[in-house]
Amino acid sequence: MARIVMKFGGTSVADLDRIRNVATRVKREVEAGHEVAVVVSAMSGVTNQLVKWCTELSPLHDAREYDTVVATGEQVTTGLLAIALQTIGVDARSWQGWQVPIRTDGAHGKARVEEIEGARLIERMSGGQVPVIAGFQGIGPRERITTLGRGGSDLSAVAVAAAVRADRCDIYTDVDGIYTTDPRIVPRARKLAAVAYEEMLELASVGAKVLQTRSVELAMKQKVRVQVLSSFEDKPGSLVVDEDEIVEQPLVTGVAYSRDEAKVTLRRVPDKPGIAATVFGPLADANVNVDMIVQNLGSDGTTDMTFTVGKAEVPRAREVLEKSRAEIGYSEVVADPEVTKISIVGIGMRSHAGVAATMFKTLAEKGINIQVISTSEIKTSVLVGAEYTELAVRALHTAYGLDAPA
Repeated sequence: MARIVMKFGGTSVADLDRIRNVATRVKREVEAGHEVAVVVSAMSGVTNQLVKWCTELSPLHDAREYDTVVATGEQVTTGLLAIALQTIGVDARSWQGWQVPIRTDGAHGKARVEEIEGARLIERMSGGQVPVIAGFQGIGPRERITTLGRGGSDLSAVAVAAAVRADRCDIYTDVDGIYTTDPRIVPRARKLAAVAYEEMLELASVGAKVLQTRSVELAMKQKVRVQVLSSFEDKPGSLVVDEDEIVEQPLVTGVAYSRDEAKVTLRRVPDKPGIAATVFGPLADANVNVDMIVQNLGSDGTTDMTFTVGKAEVPRAREVLEKSRAEIGYSEVVADPEVTKISIVGIGMRSHAGVAATMFKTLAEKGINIQVISTSEIKTSVLVGAEYTELAVRALHTAYGLDAPA
């Protein structure tokens, strides 16, 4: 007997038939003798509609009220799945984030999980009941509903798995595992049997949408074994585990891309000590995530400073920078949303030279200009024009020998 947390995303619970399918899968695990908890997302498309309503009313809406609105999608799903399970003879009960409780900080819209009290869930699971828990939501320091950011149900599932000391956290989605890149762009992409936590963390952070970045971060910290598998097919999935469990460590494990980036450039910023802190401090205080950063060398006492933020955060970034304009002293802000971040990731990059050079050469041969570069120990990312996304991904996938045999 094992203790398992099963998480189902929006496409897996998109309508009543799919919710019934999820209930059948859960019942199968219960009948196998396992203790099971389930974490669910909102039904497909629901969260997007709720976000749209908030944005249409006010592009710079109150984040606390935004959370109140968008958290409702998961509440509906928990109740429907609990009913579906009860209908087929499985003892189940819905749980909202505040009932567990899932305690978070106060960063509304992208709160961080601080604590989950697992004792009550373990008690119910040990008694044969299946808790159906709302993903994506928690309770903040002032007893306000909070949400964990897009894809936050993955984080909820891993956090619940850690809290109840689960043997495994199964993430059910509309794909049957983790691939070397997006199969919609590269049909010869290969499914990976296992991926190291660190690799998956980098892949998720640079655009791979299979798992939310913070969920992988928490899984790595808490040593939660995660399996990604399909809701619609009975096929083996992909495991996310400790590096020591990976037998074969290829040079590059995968190629990821993100179309959600926007490039922001501050023109003619005074070139003086402390200017970076003056620019990025207020952005951090406003919870605007900055990724790639480049500061050009100035010749007249000024410099251009370029960085990337999520496309959805451009209005808020502009607002913050405008408020700090006098203190920073820049001449103008230029935002370019027509960019894509392309990344290569692999633990094997640690011990091999020339990996980045292959990337640059491959892109140059395809006539693709690199706008920004950033690197880490097992990752290299470049920013290119959005129109080159598919060409760049295909070329790099082939260059690193990741194509599956014909």
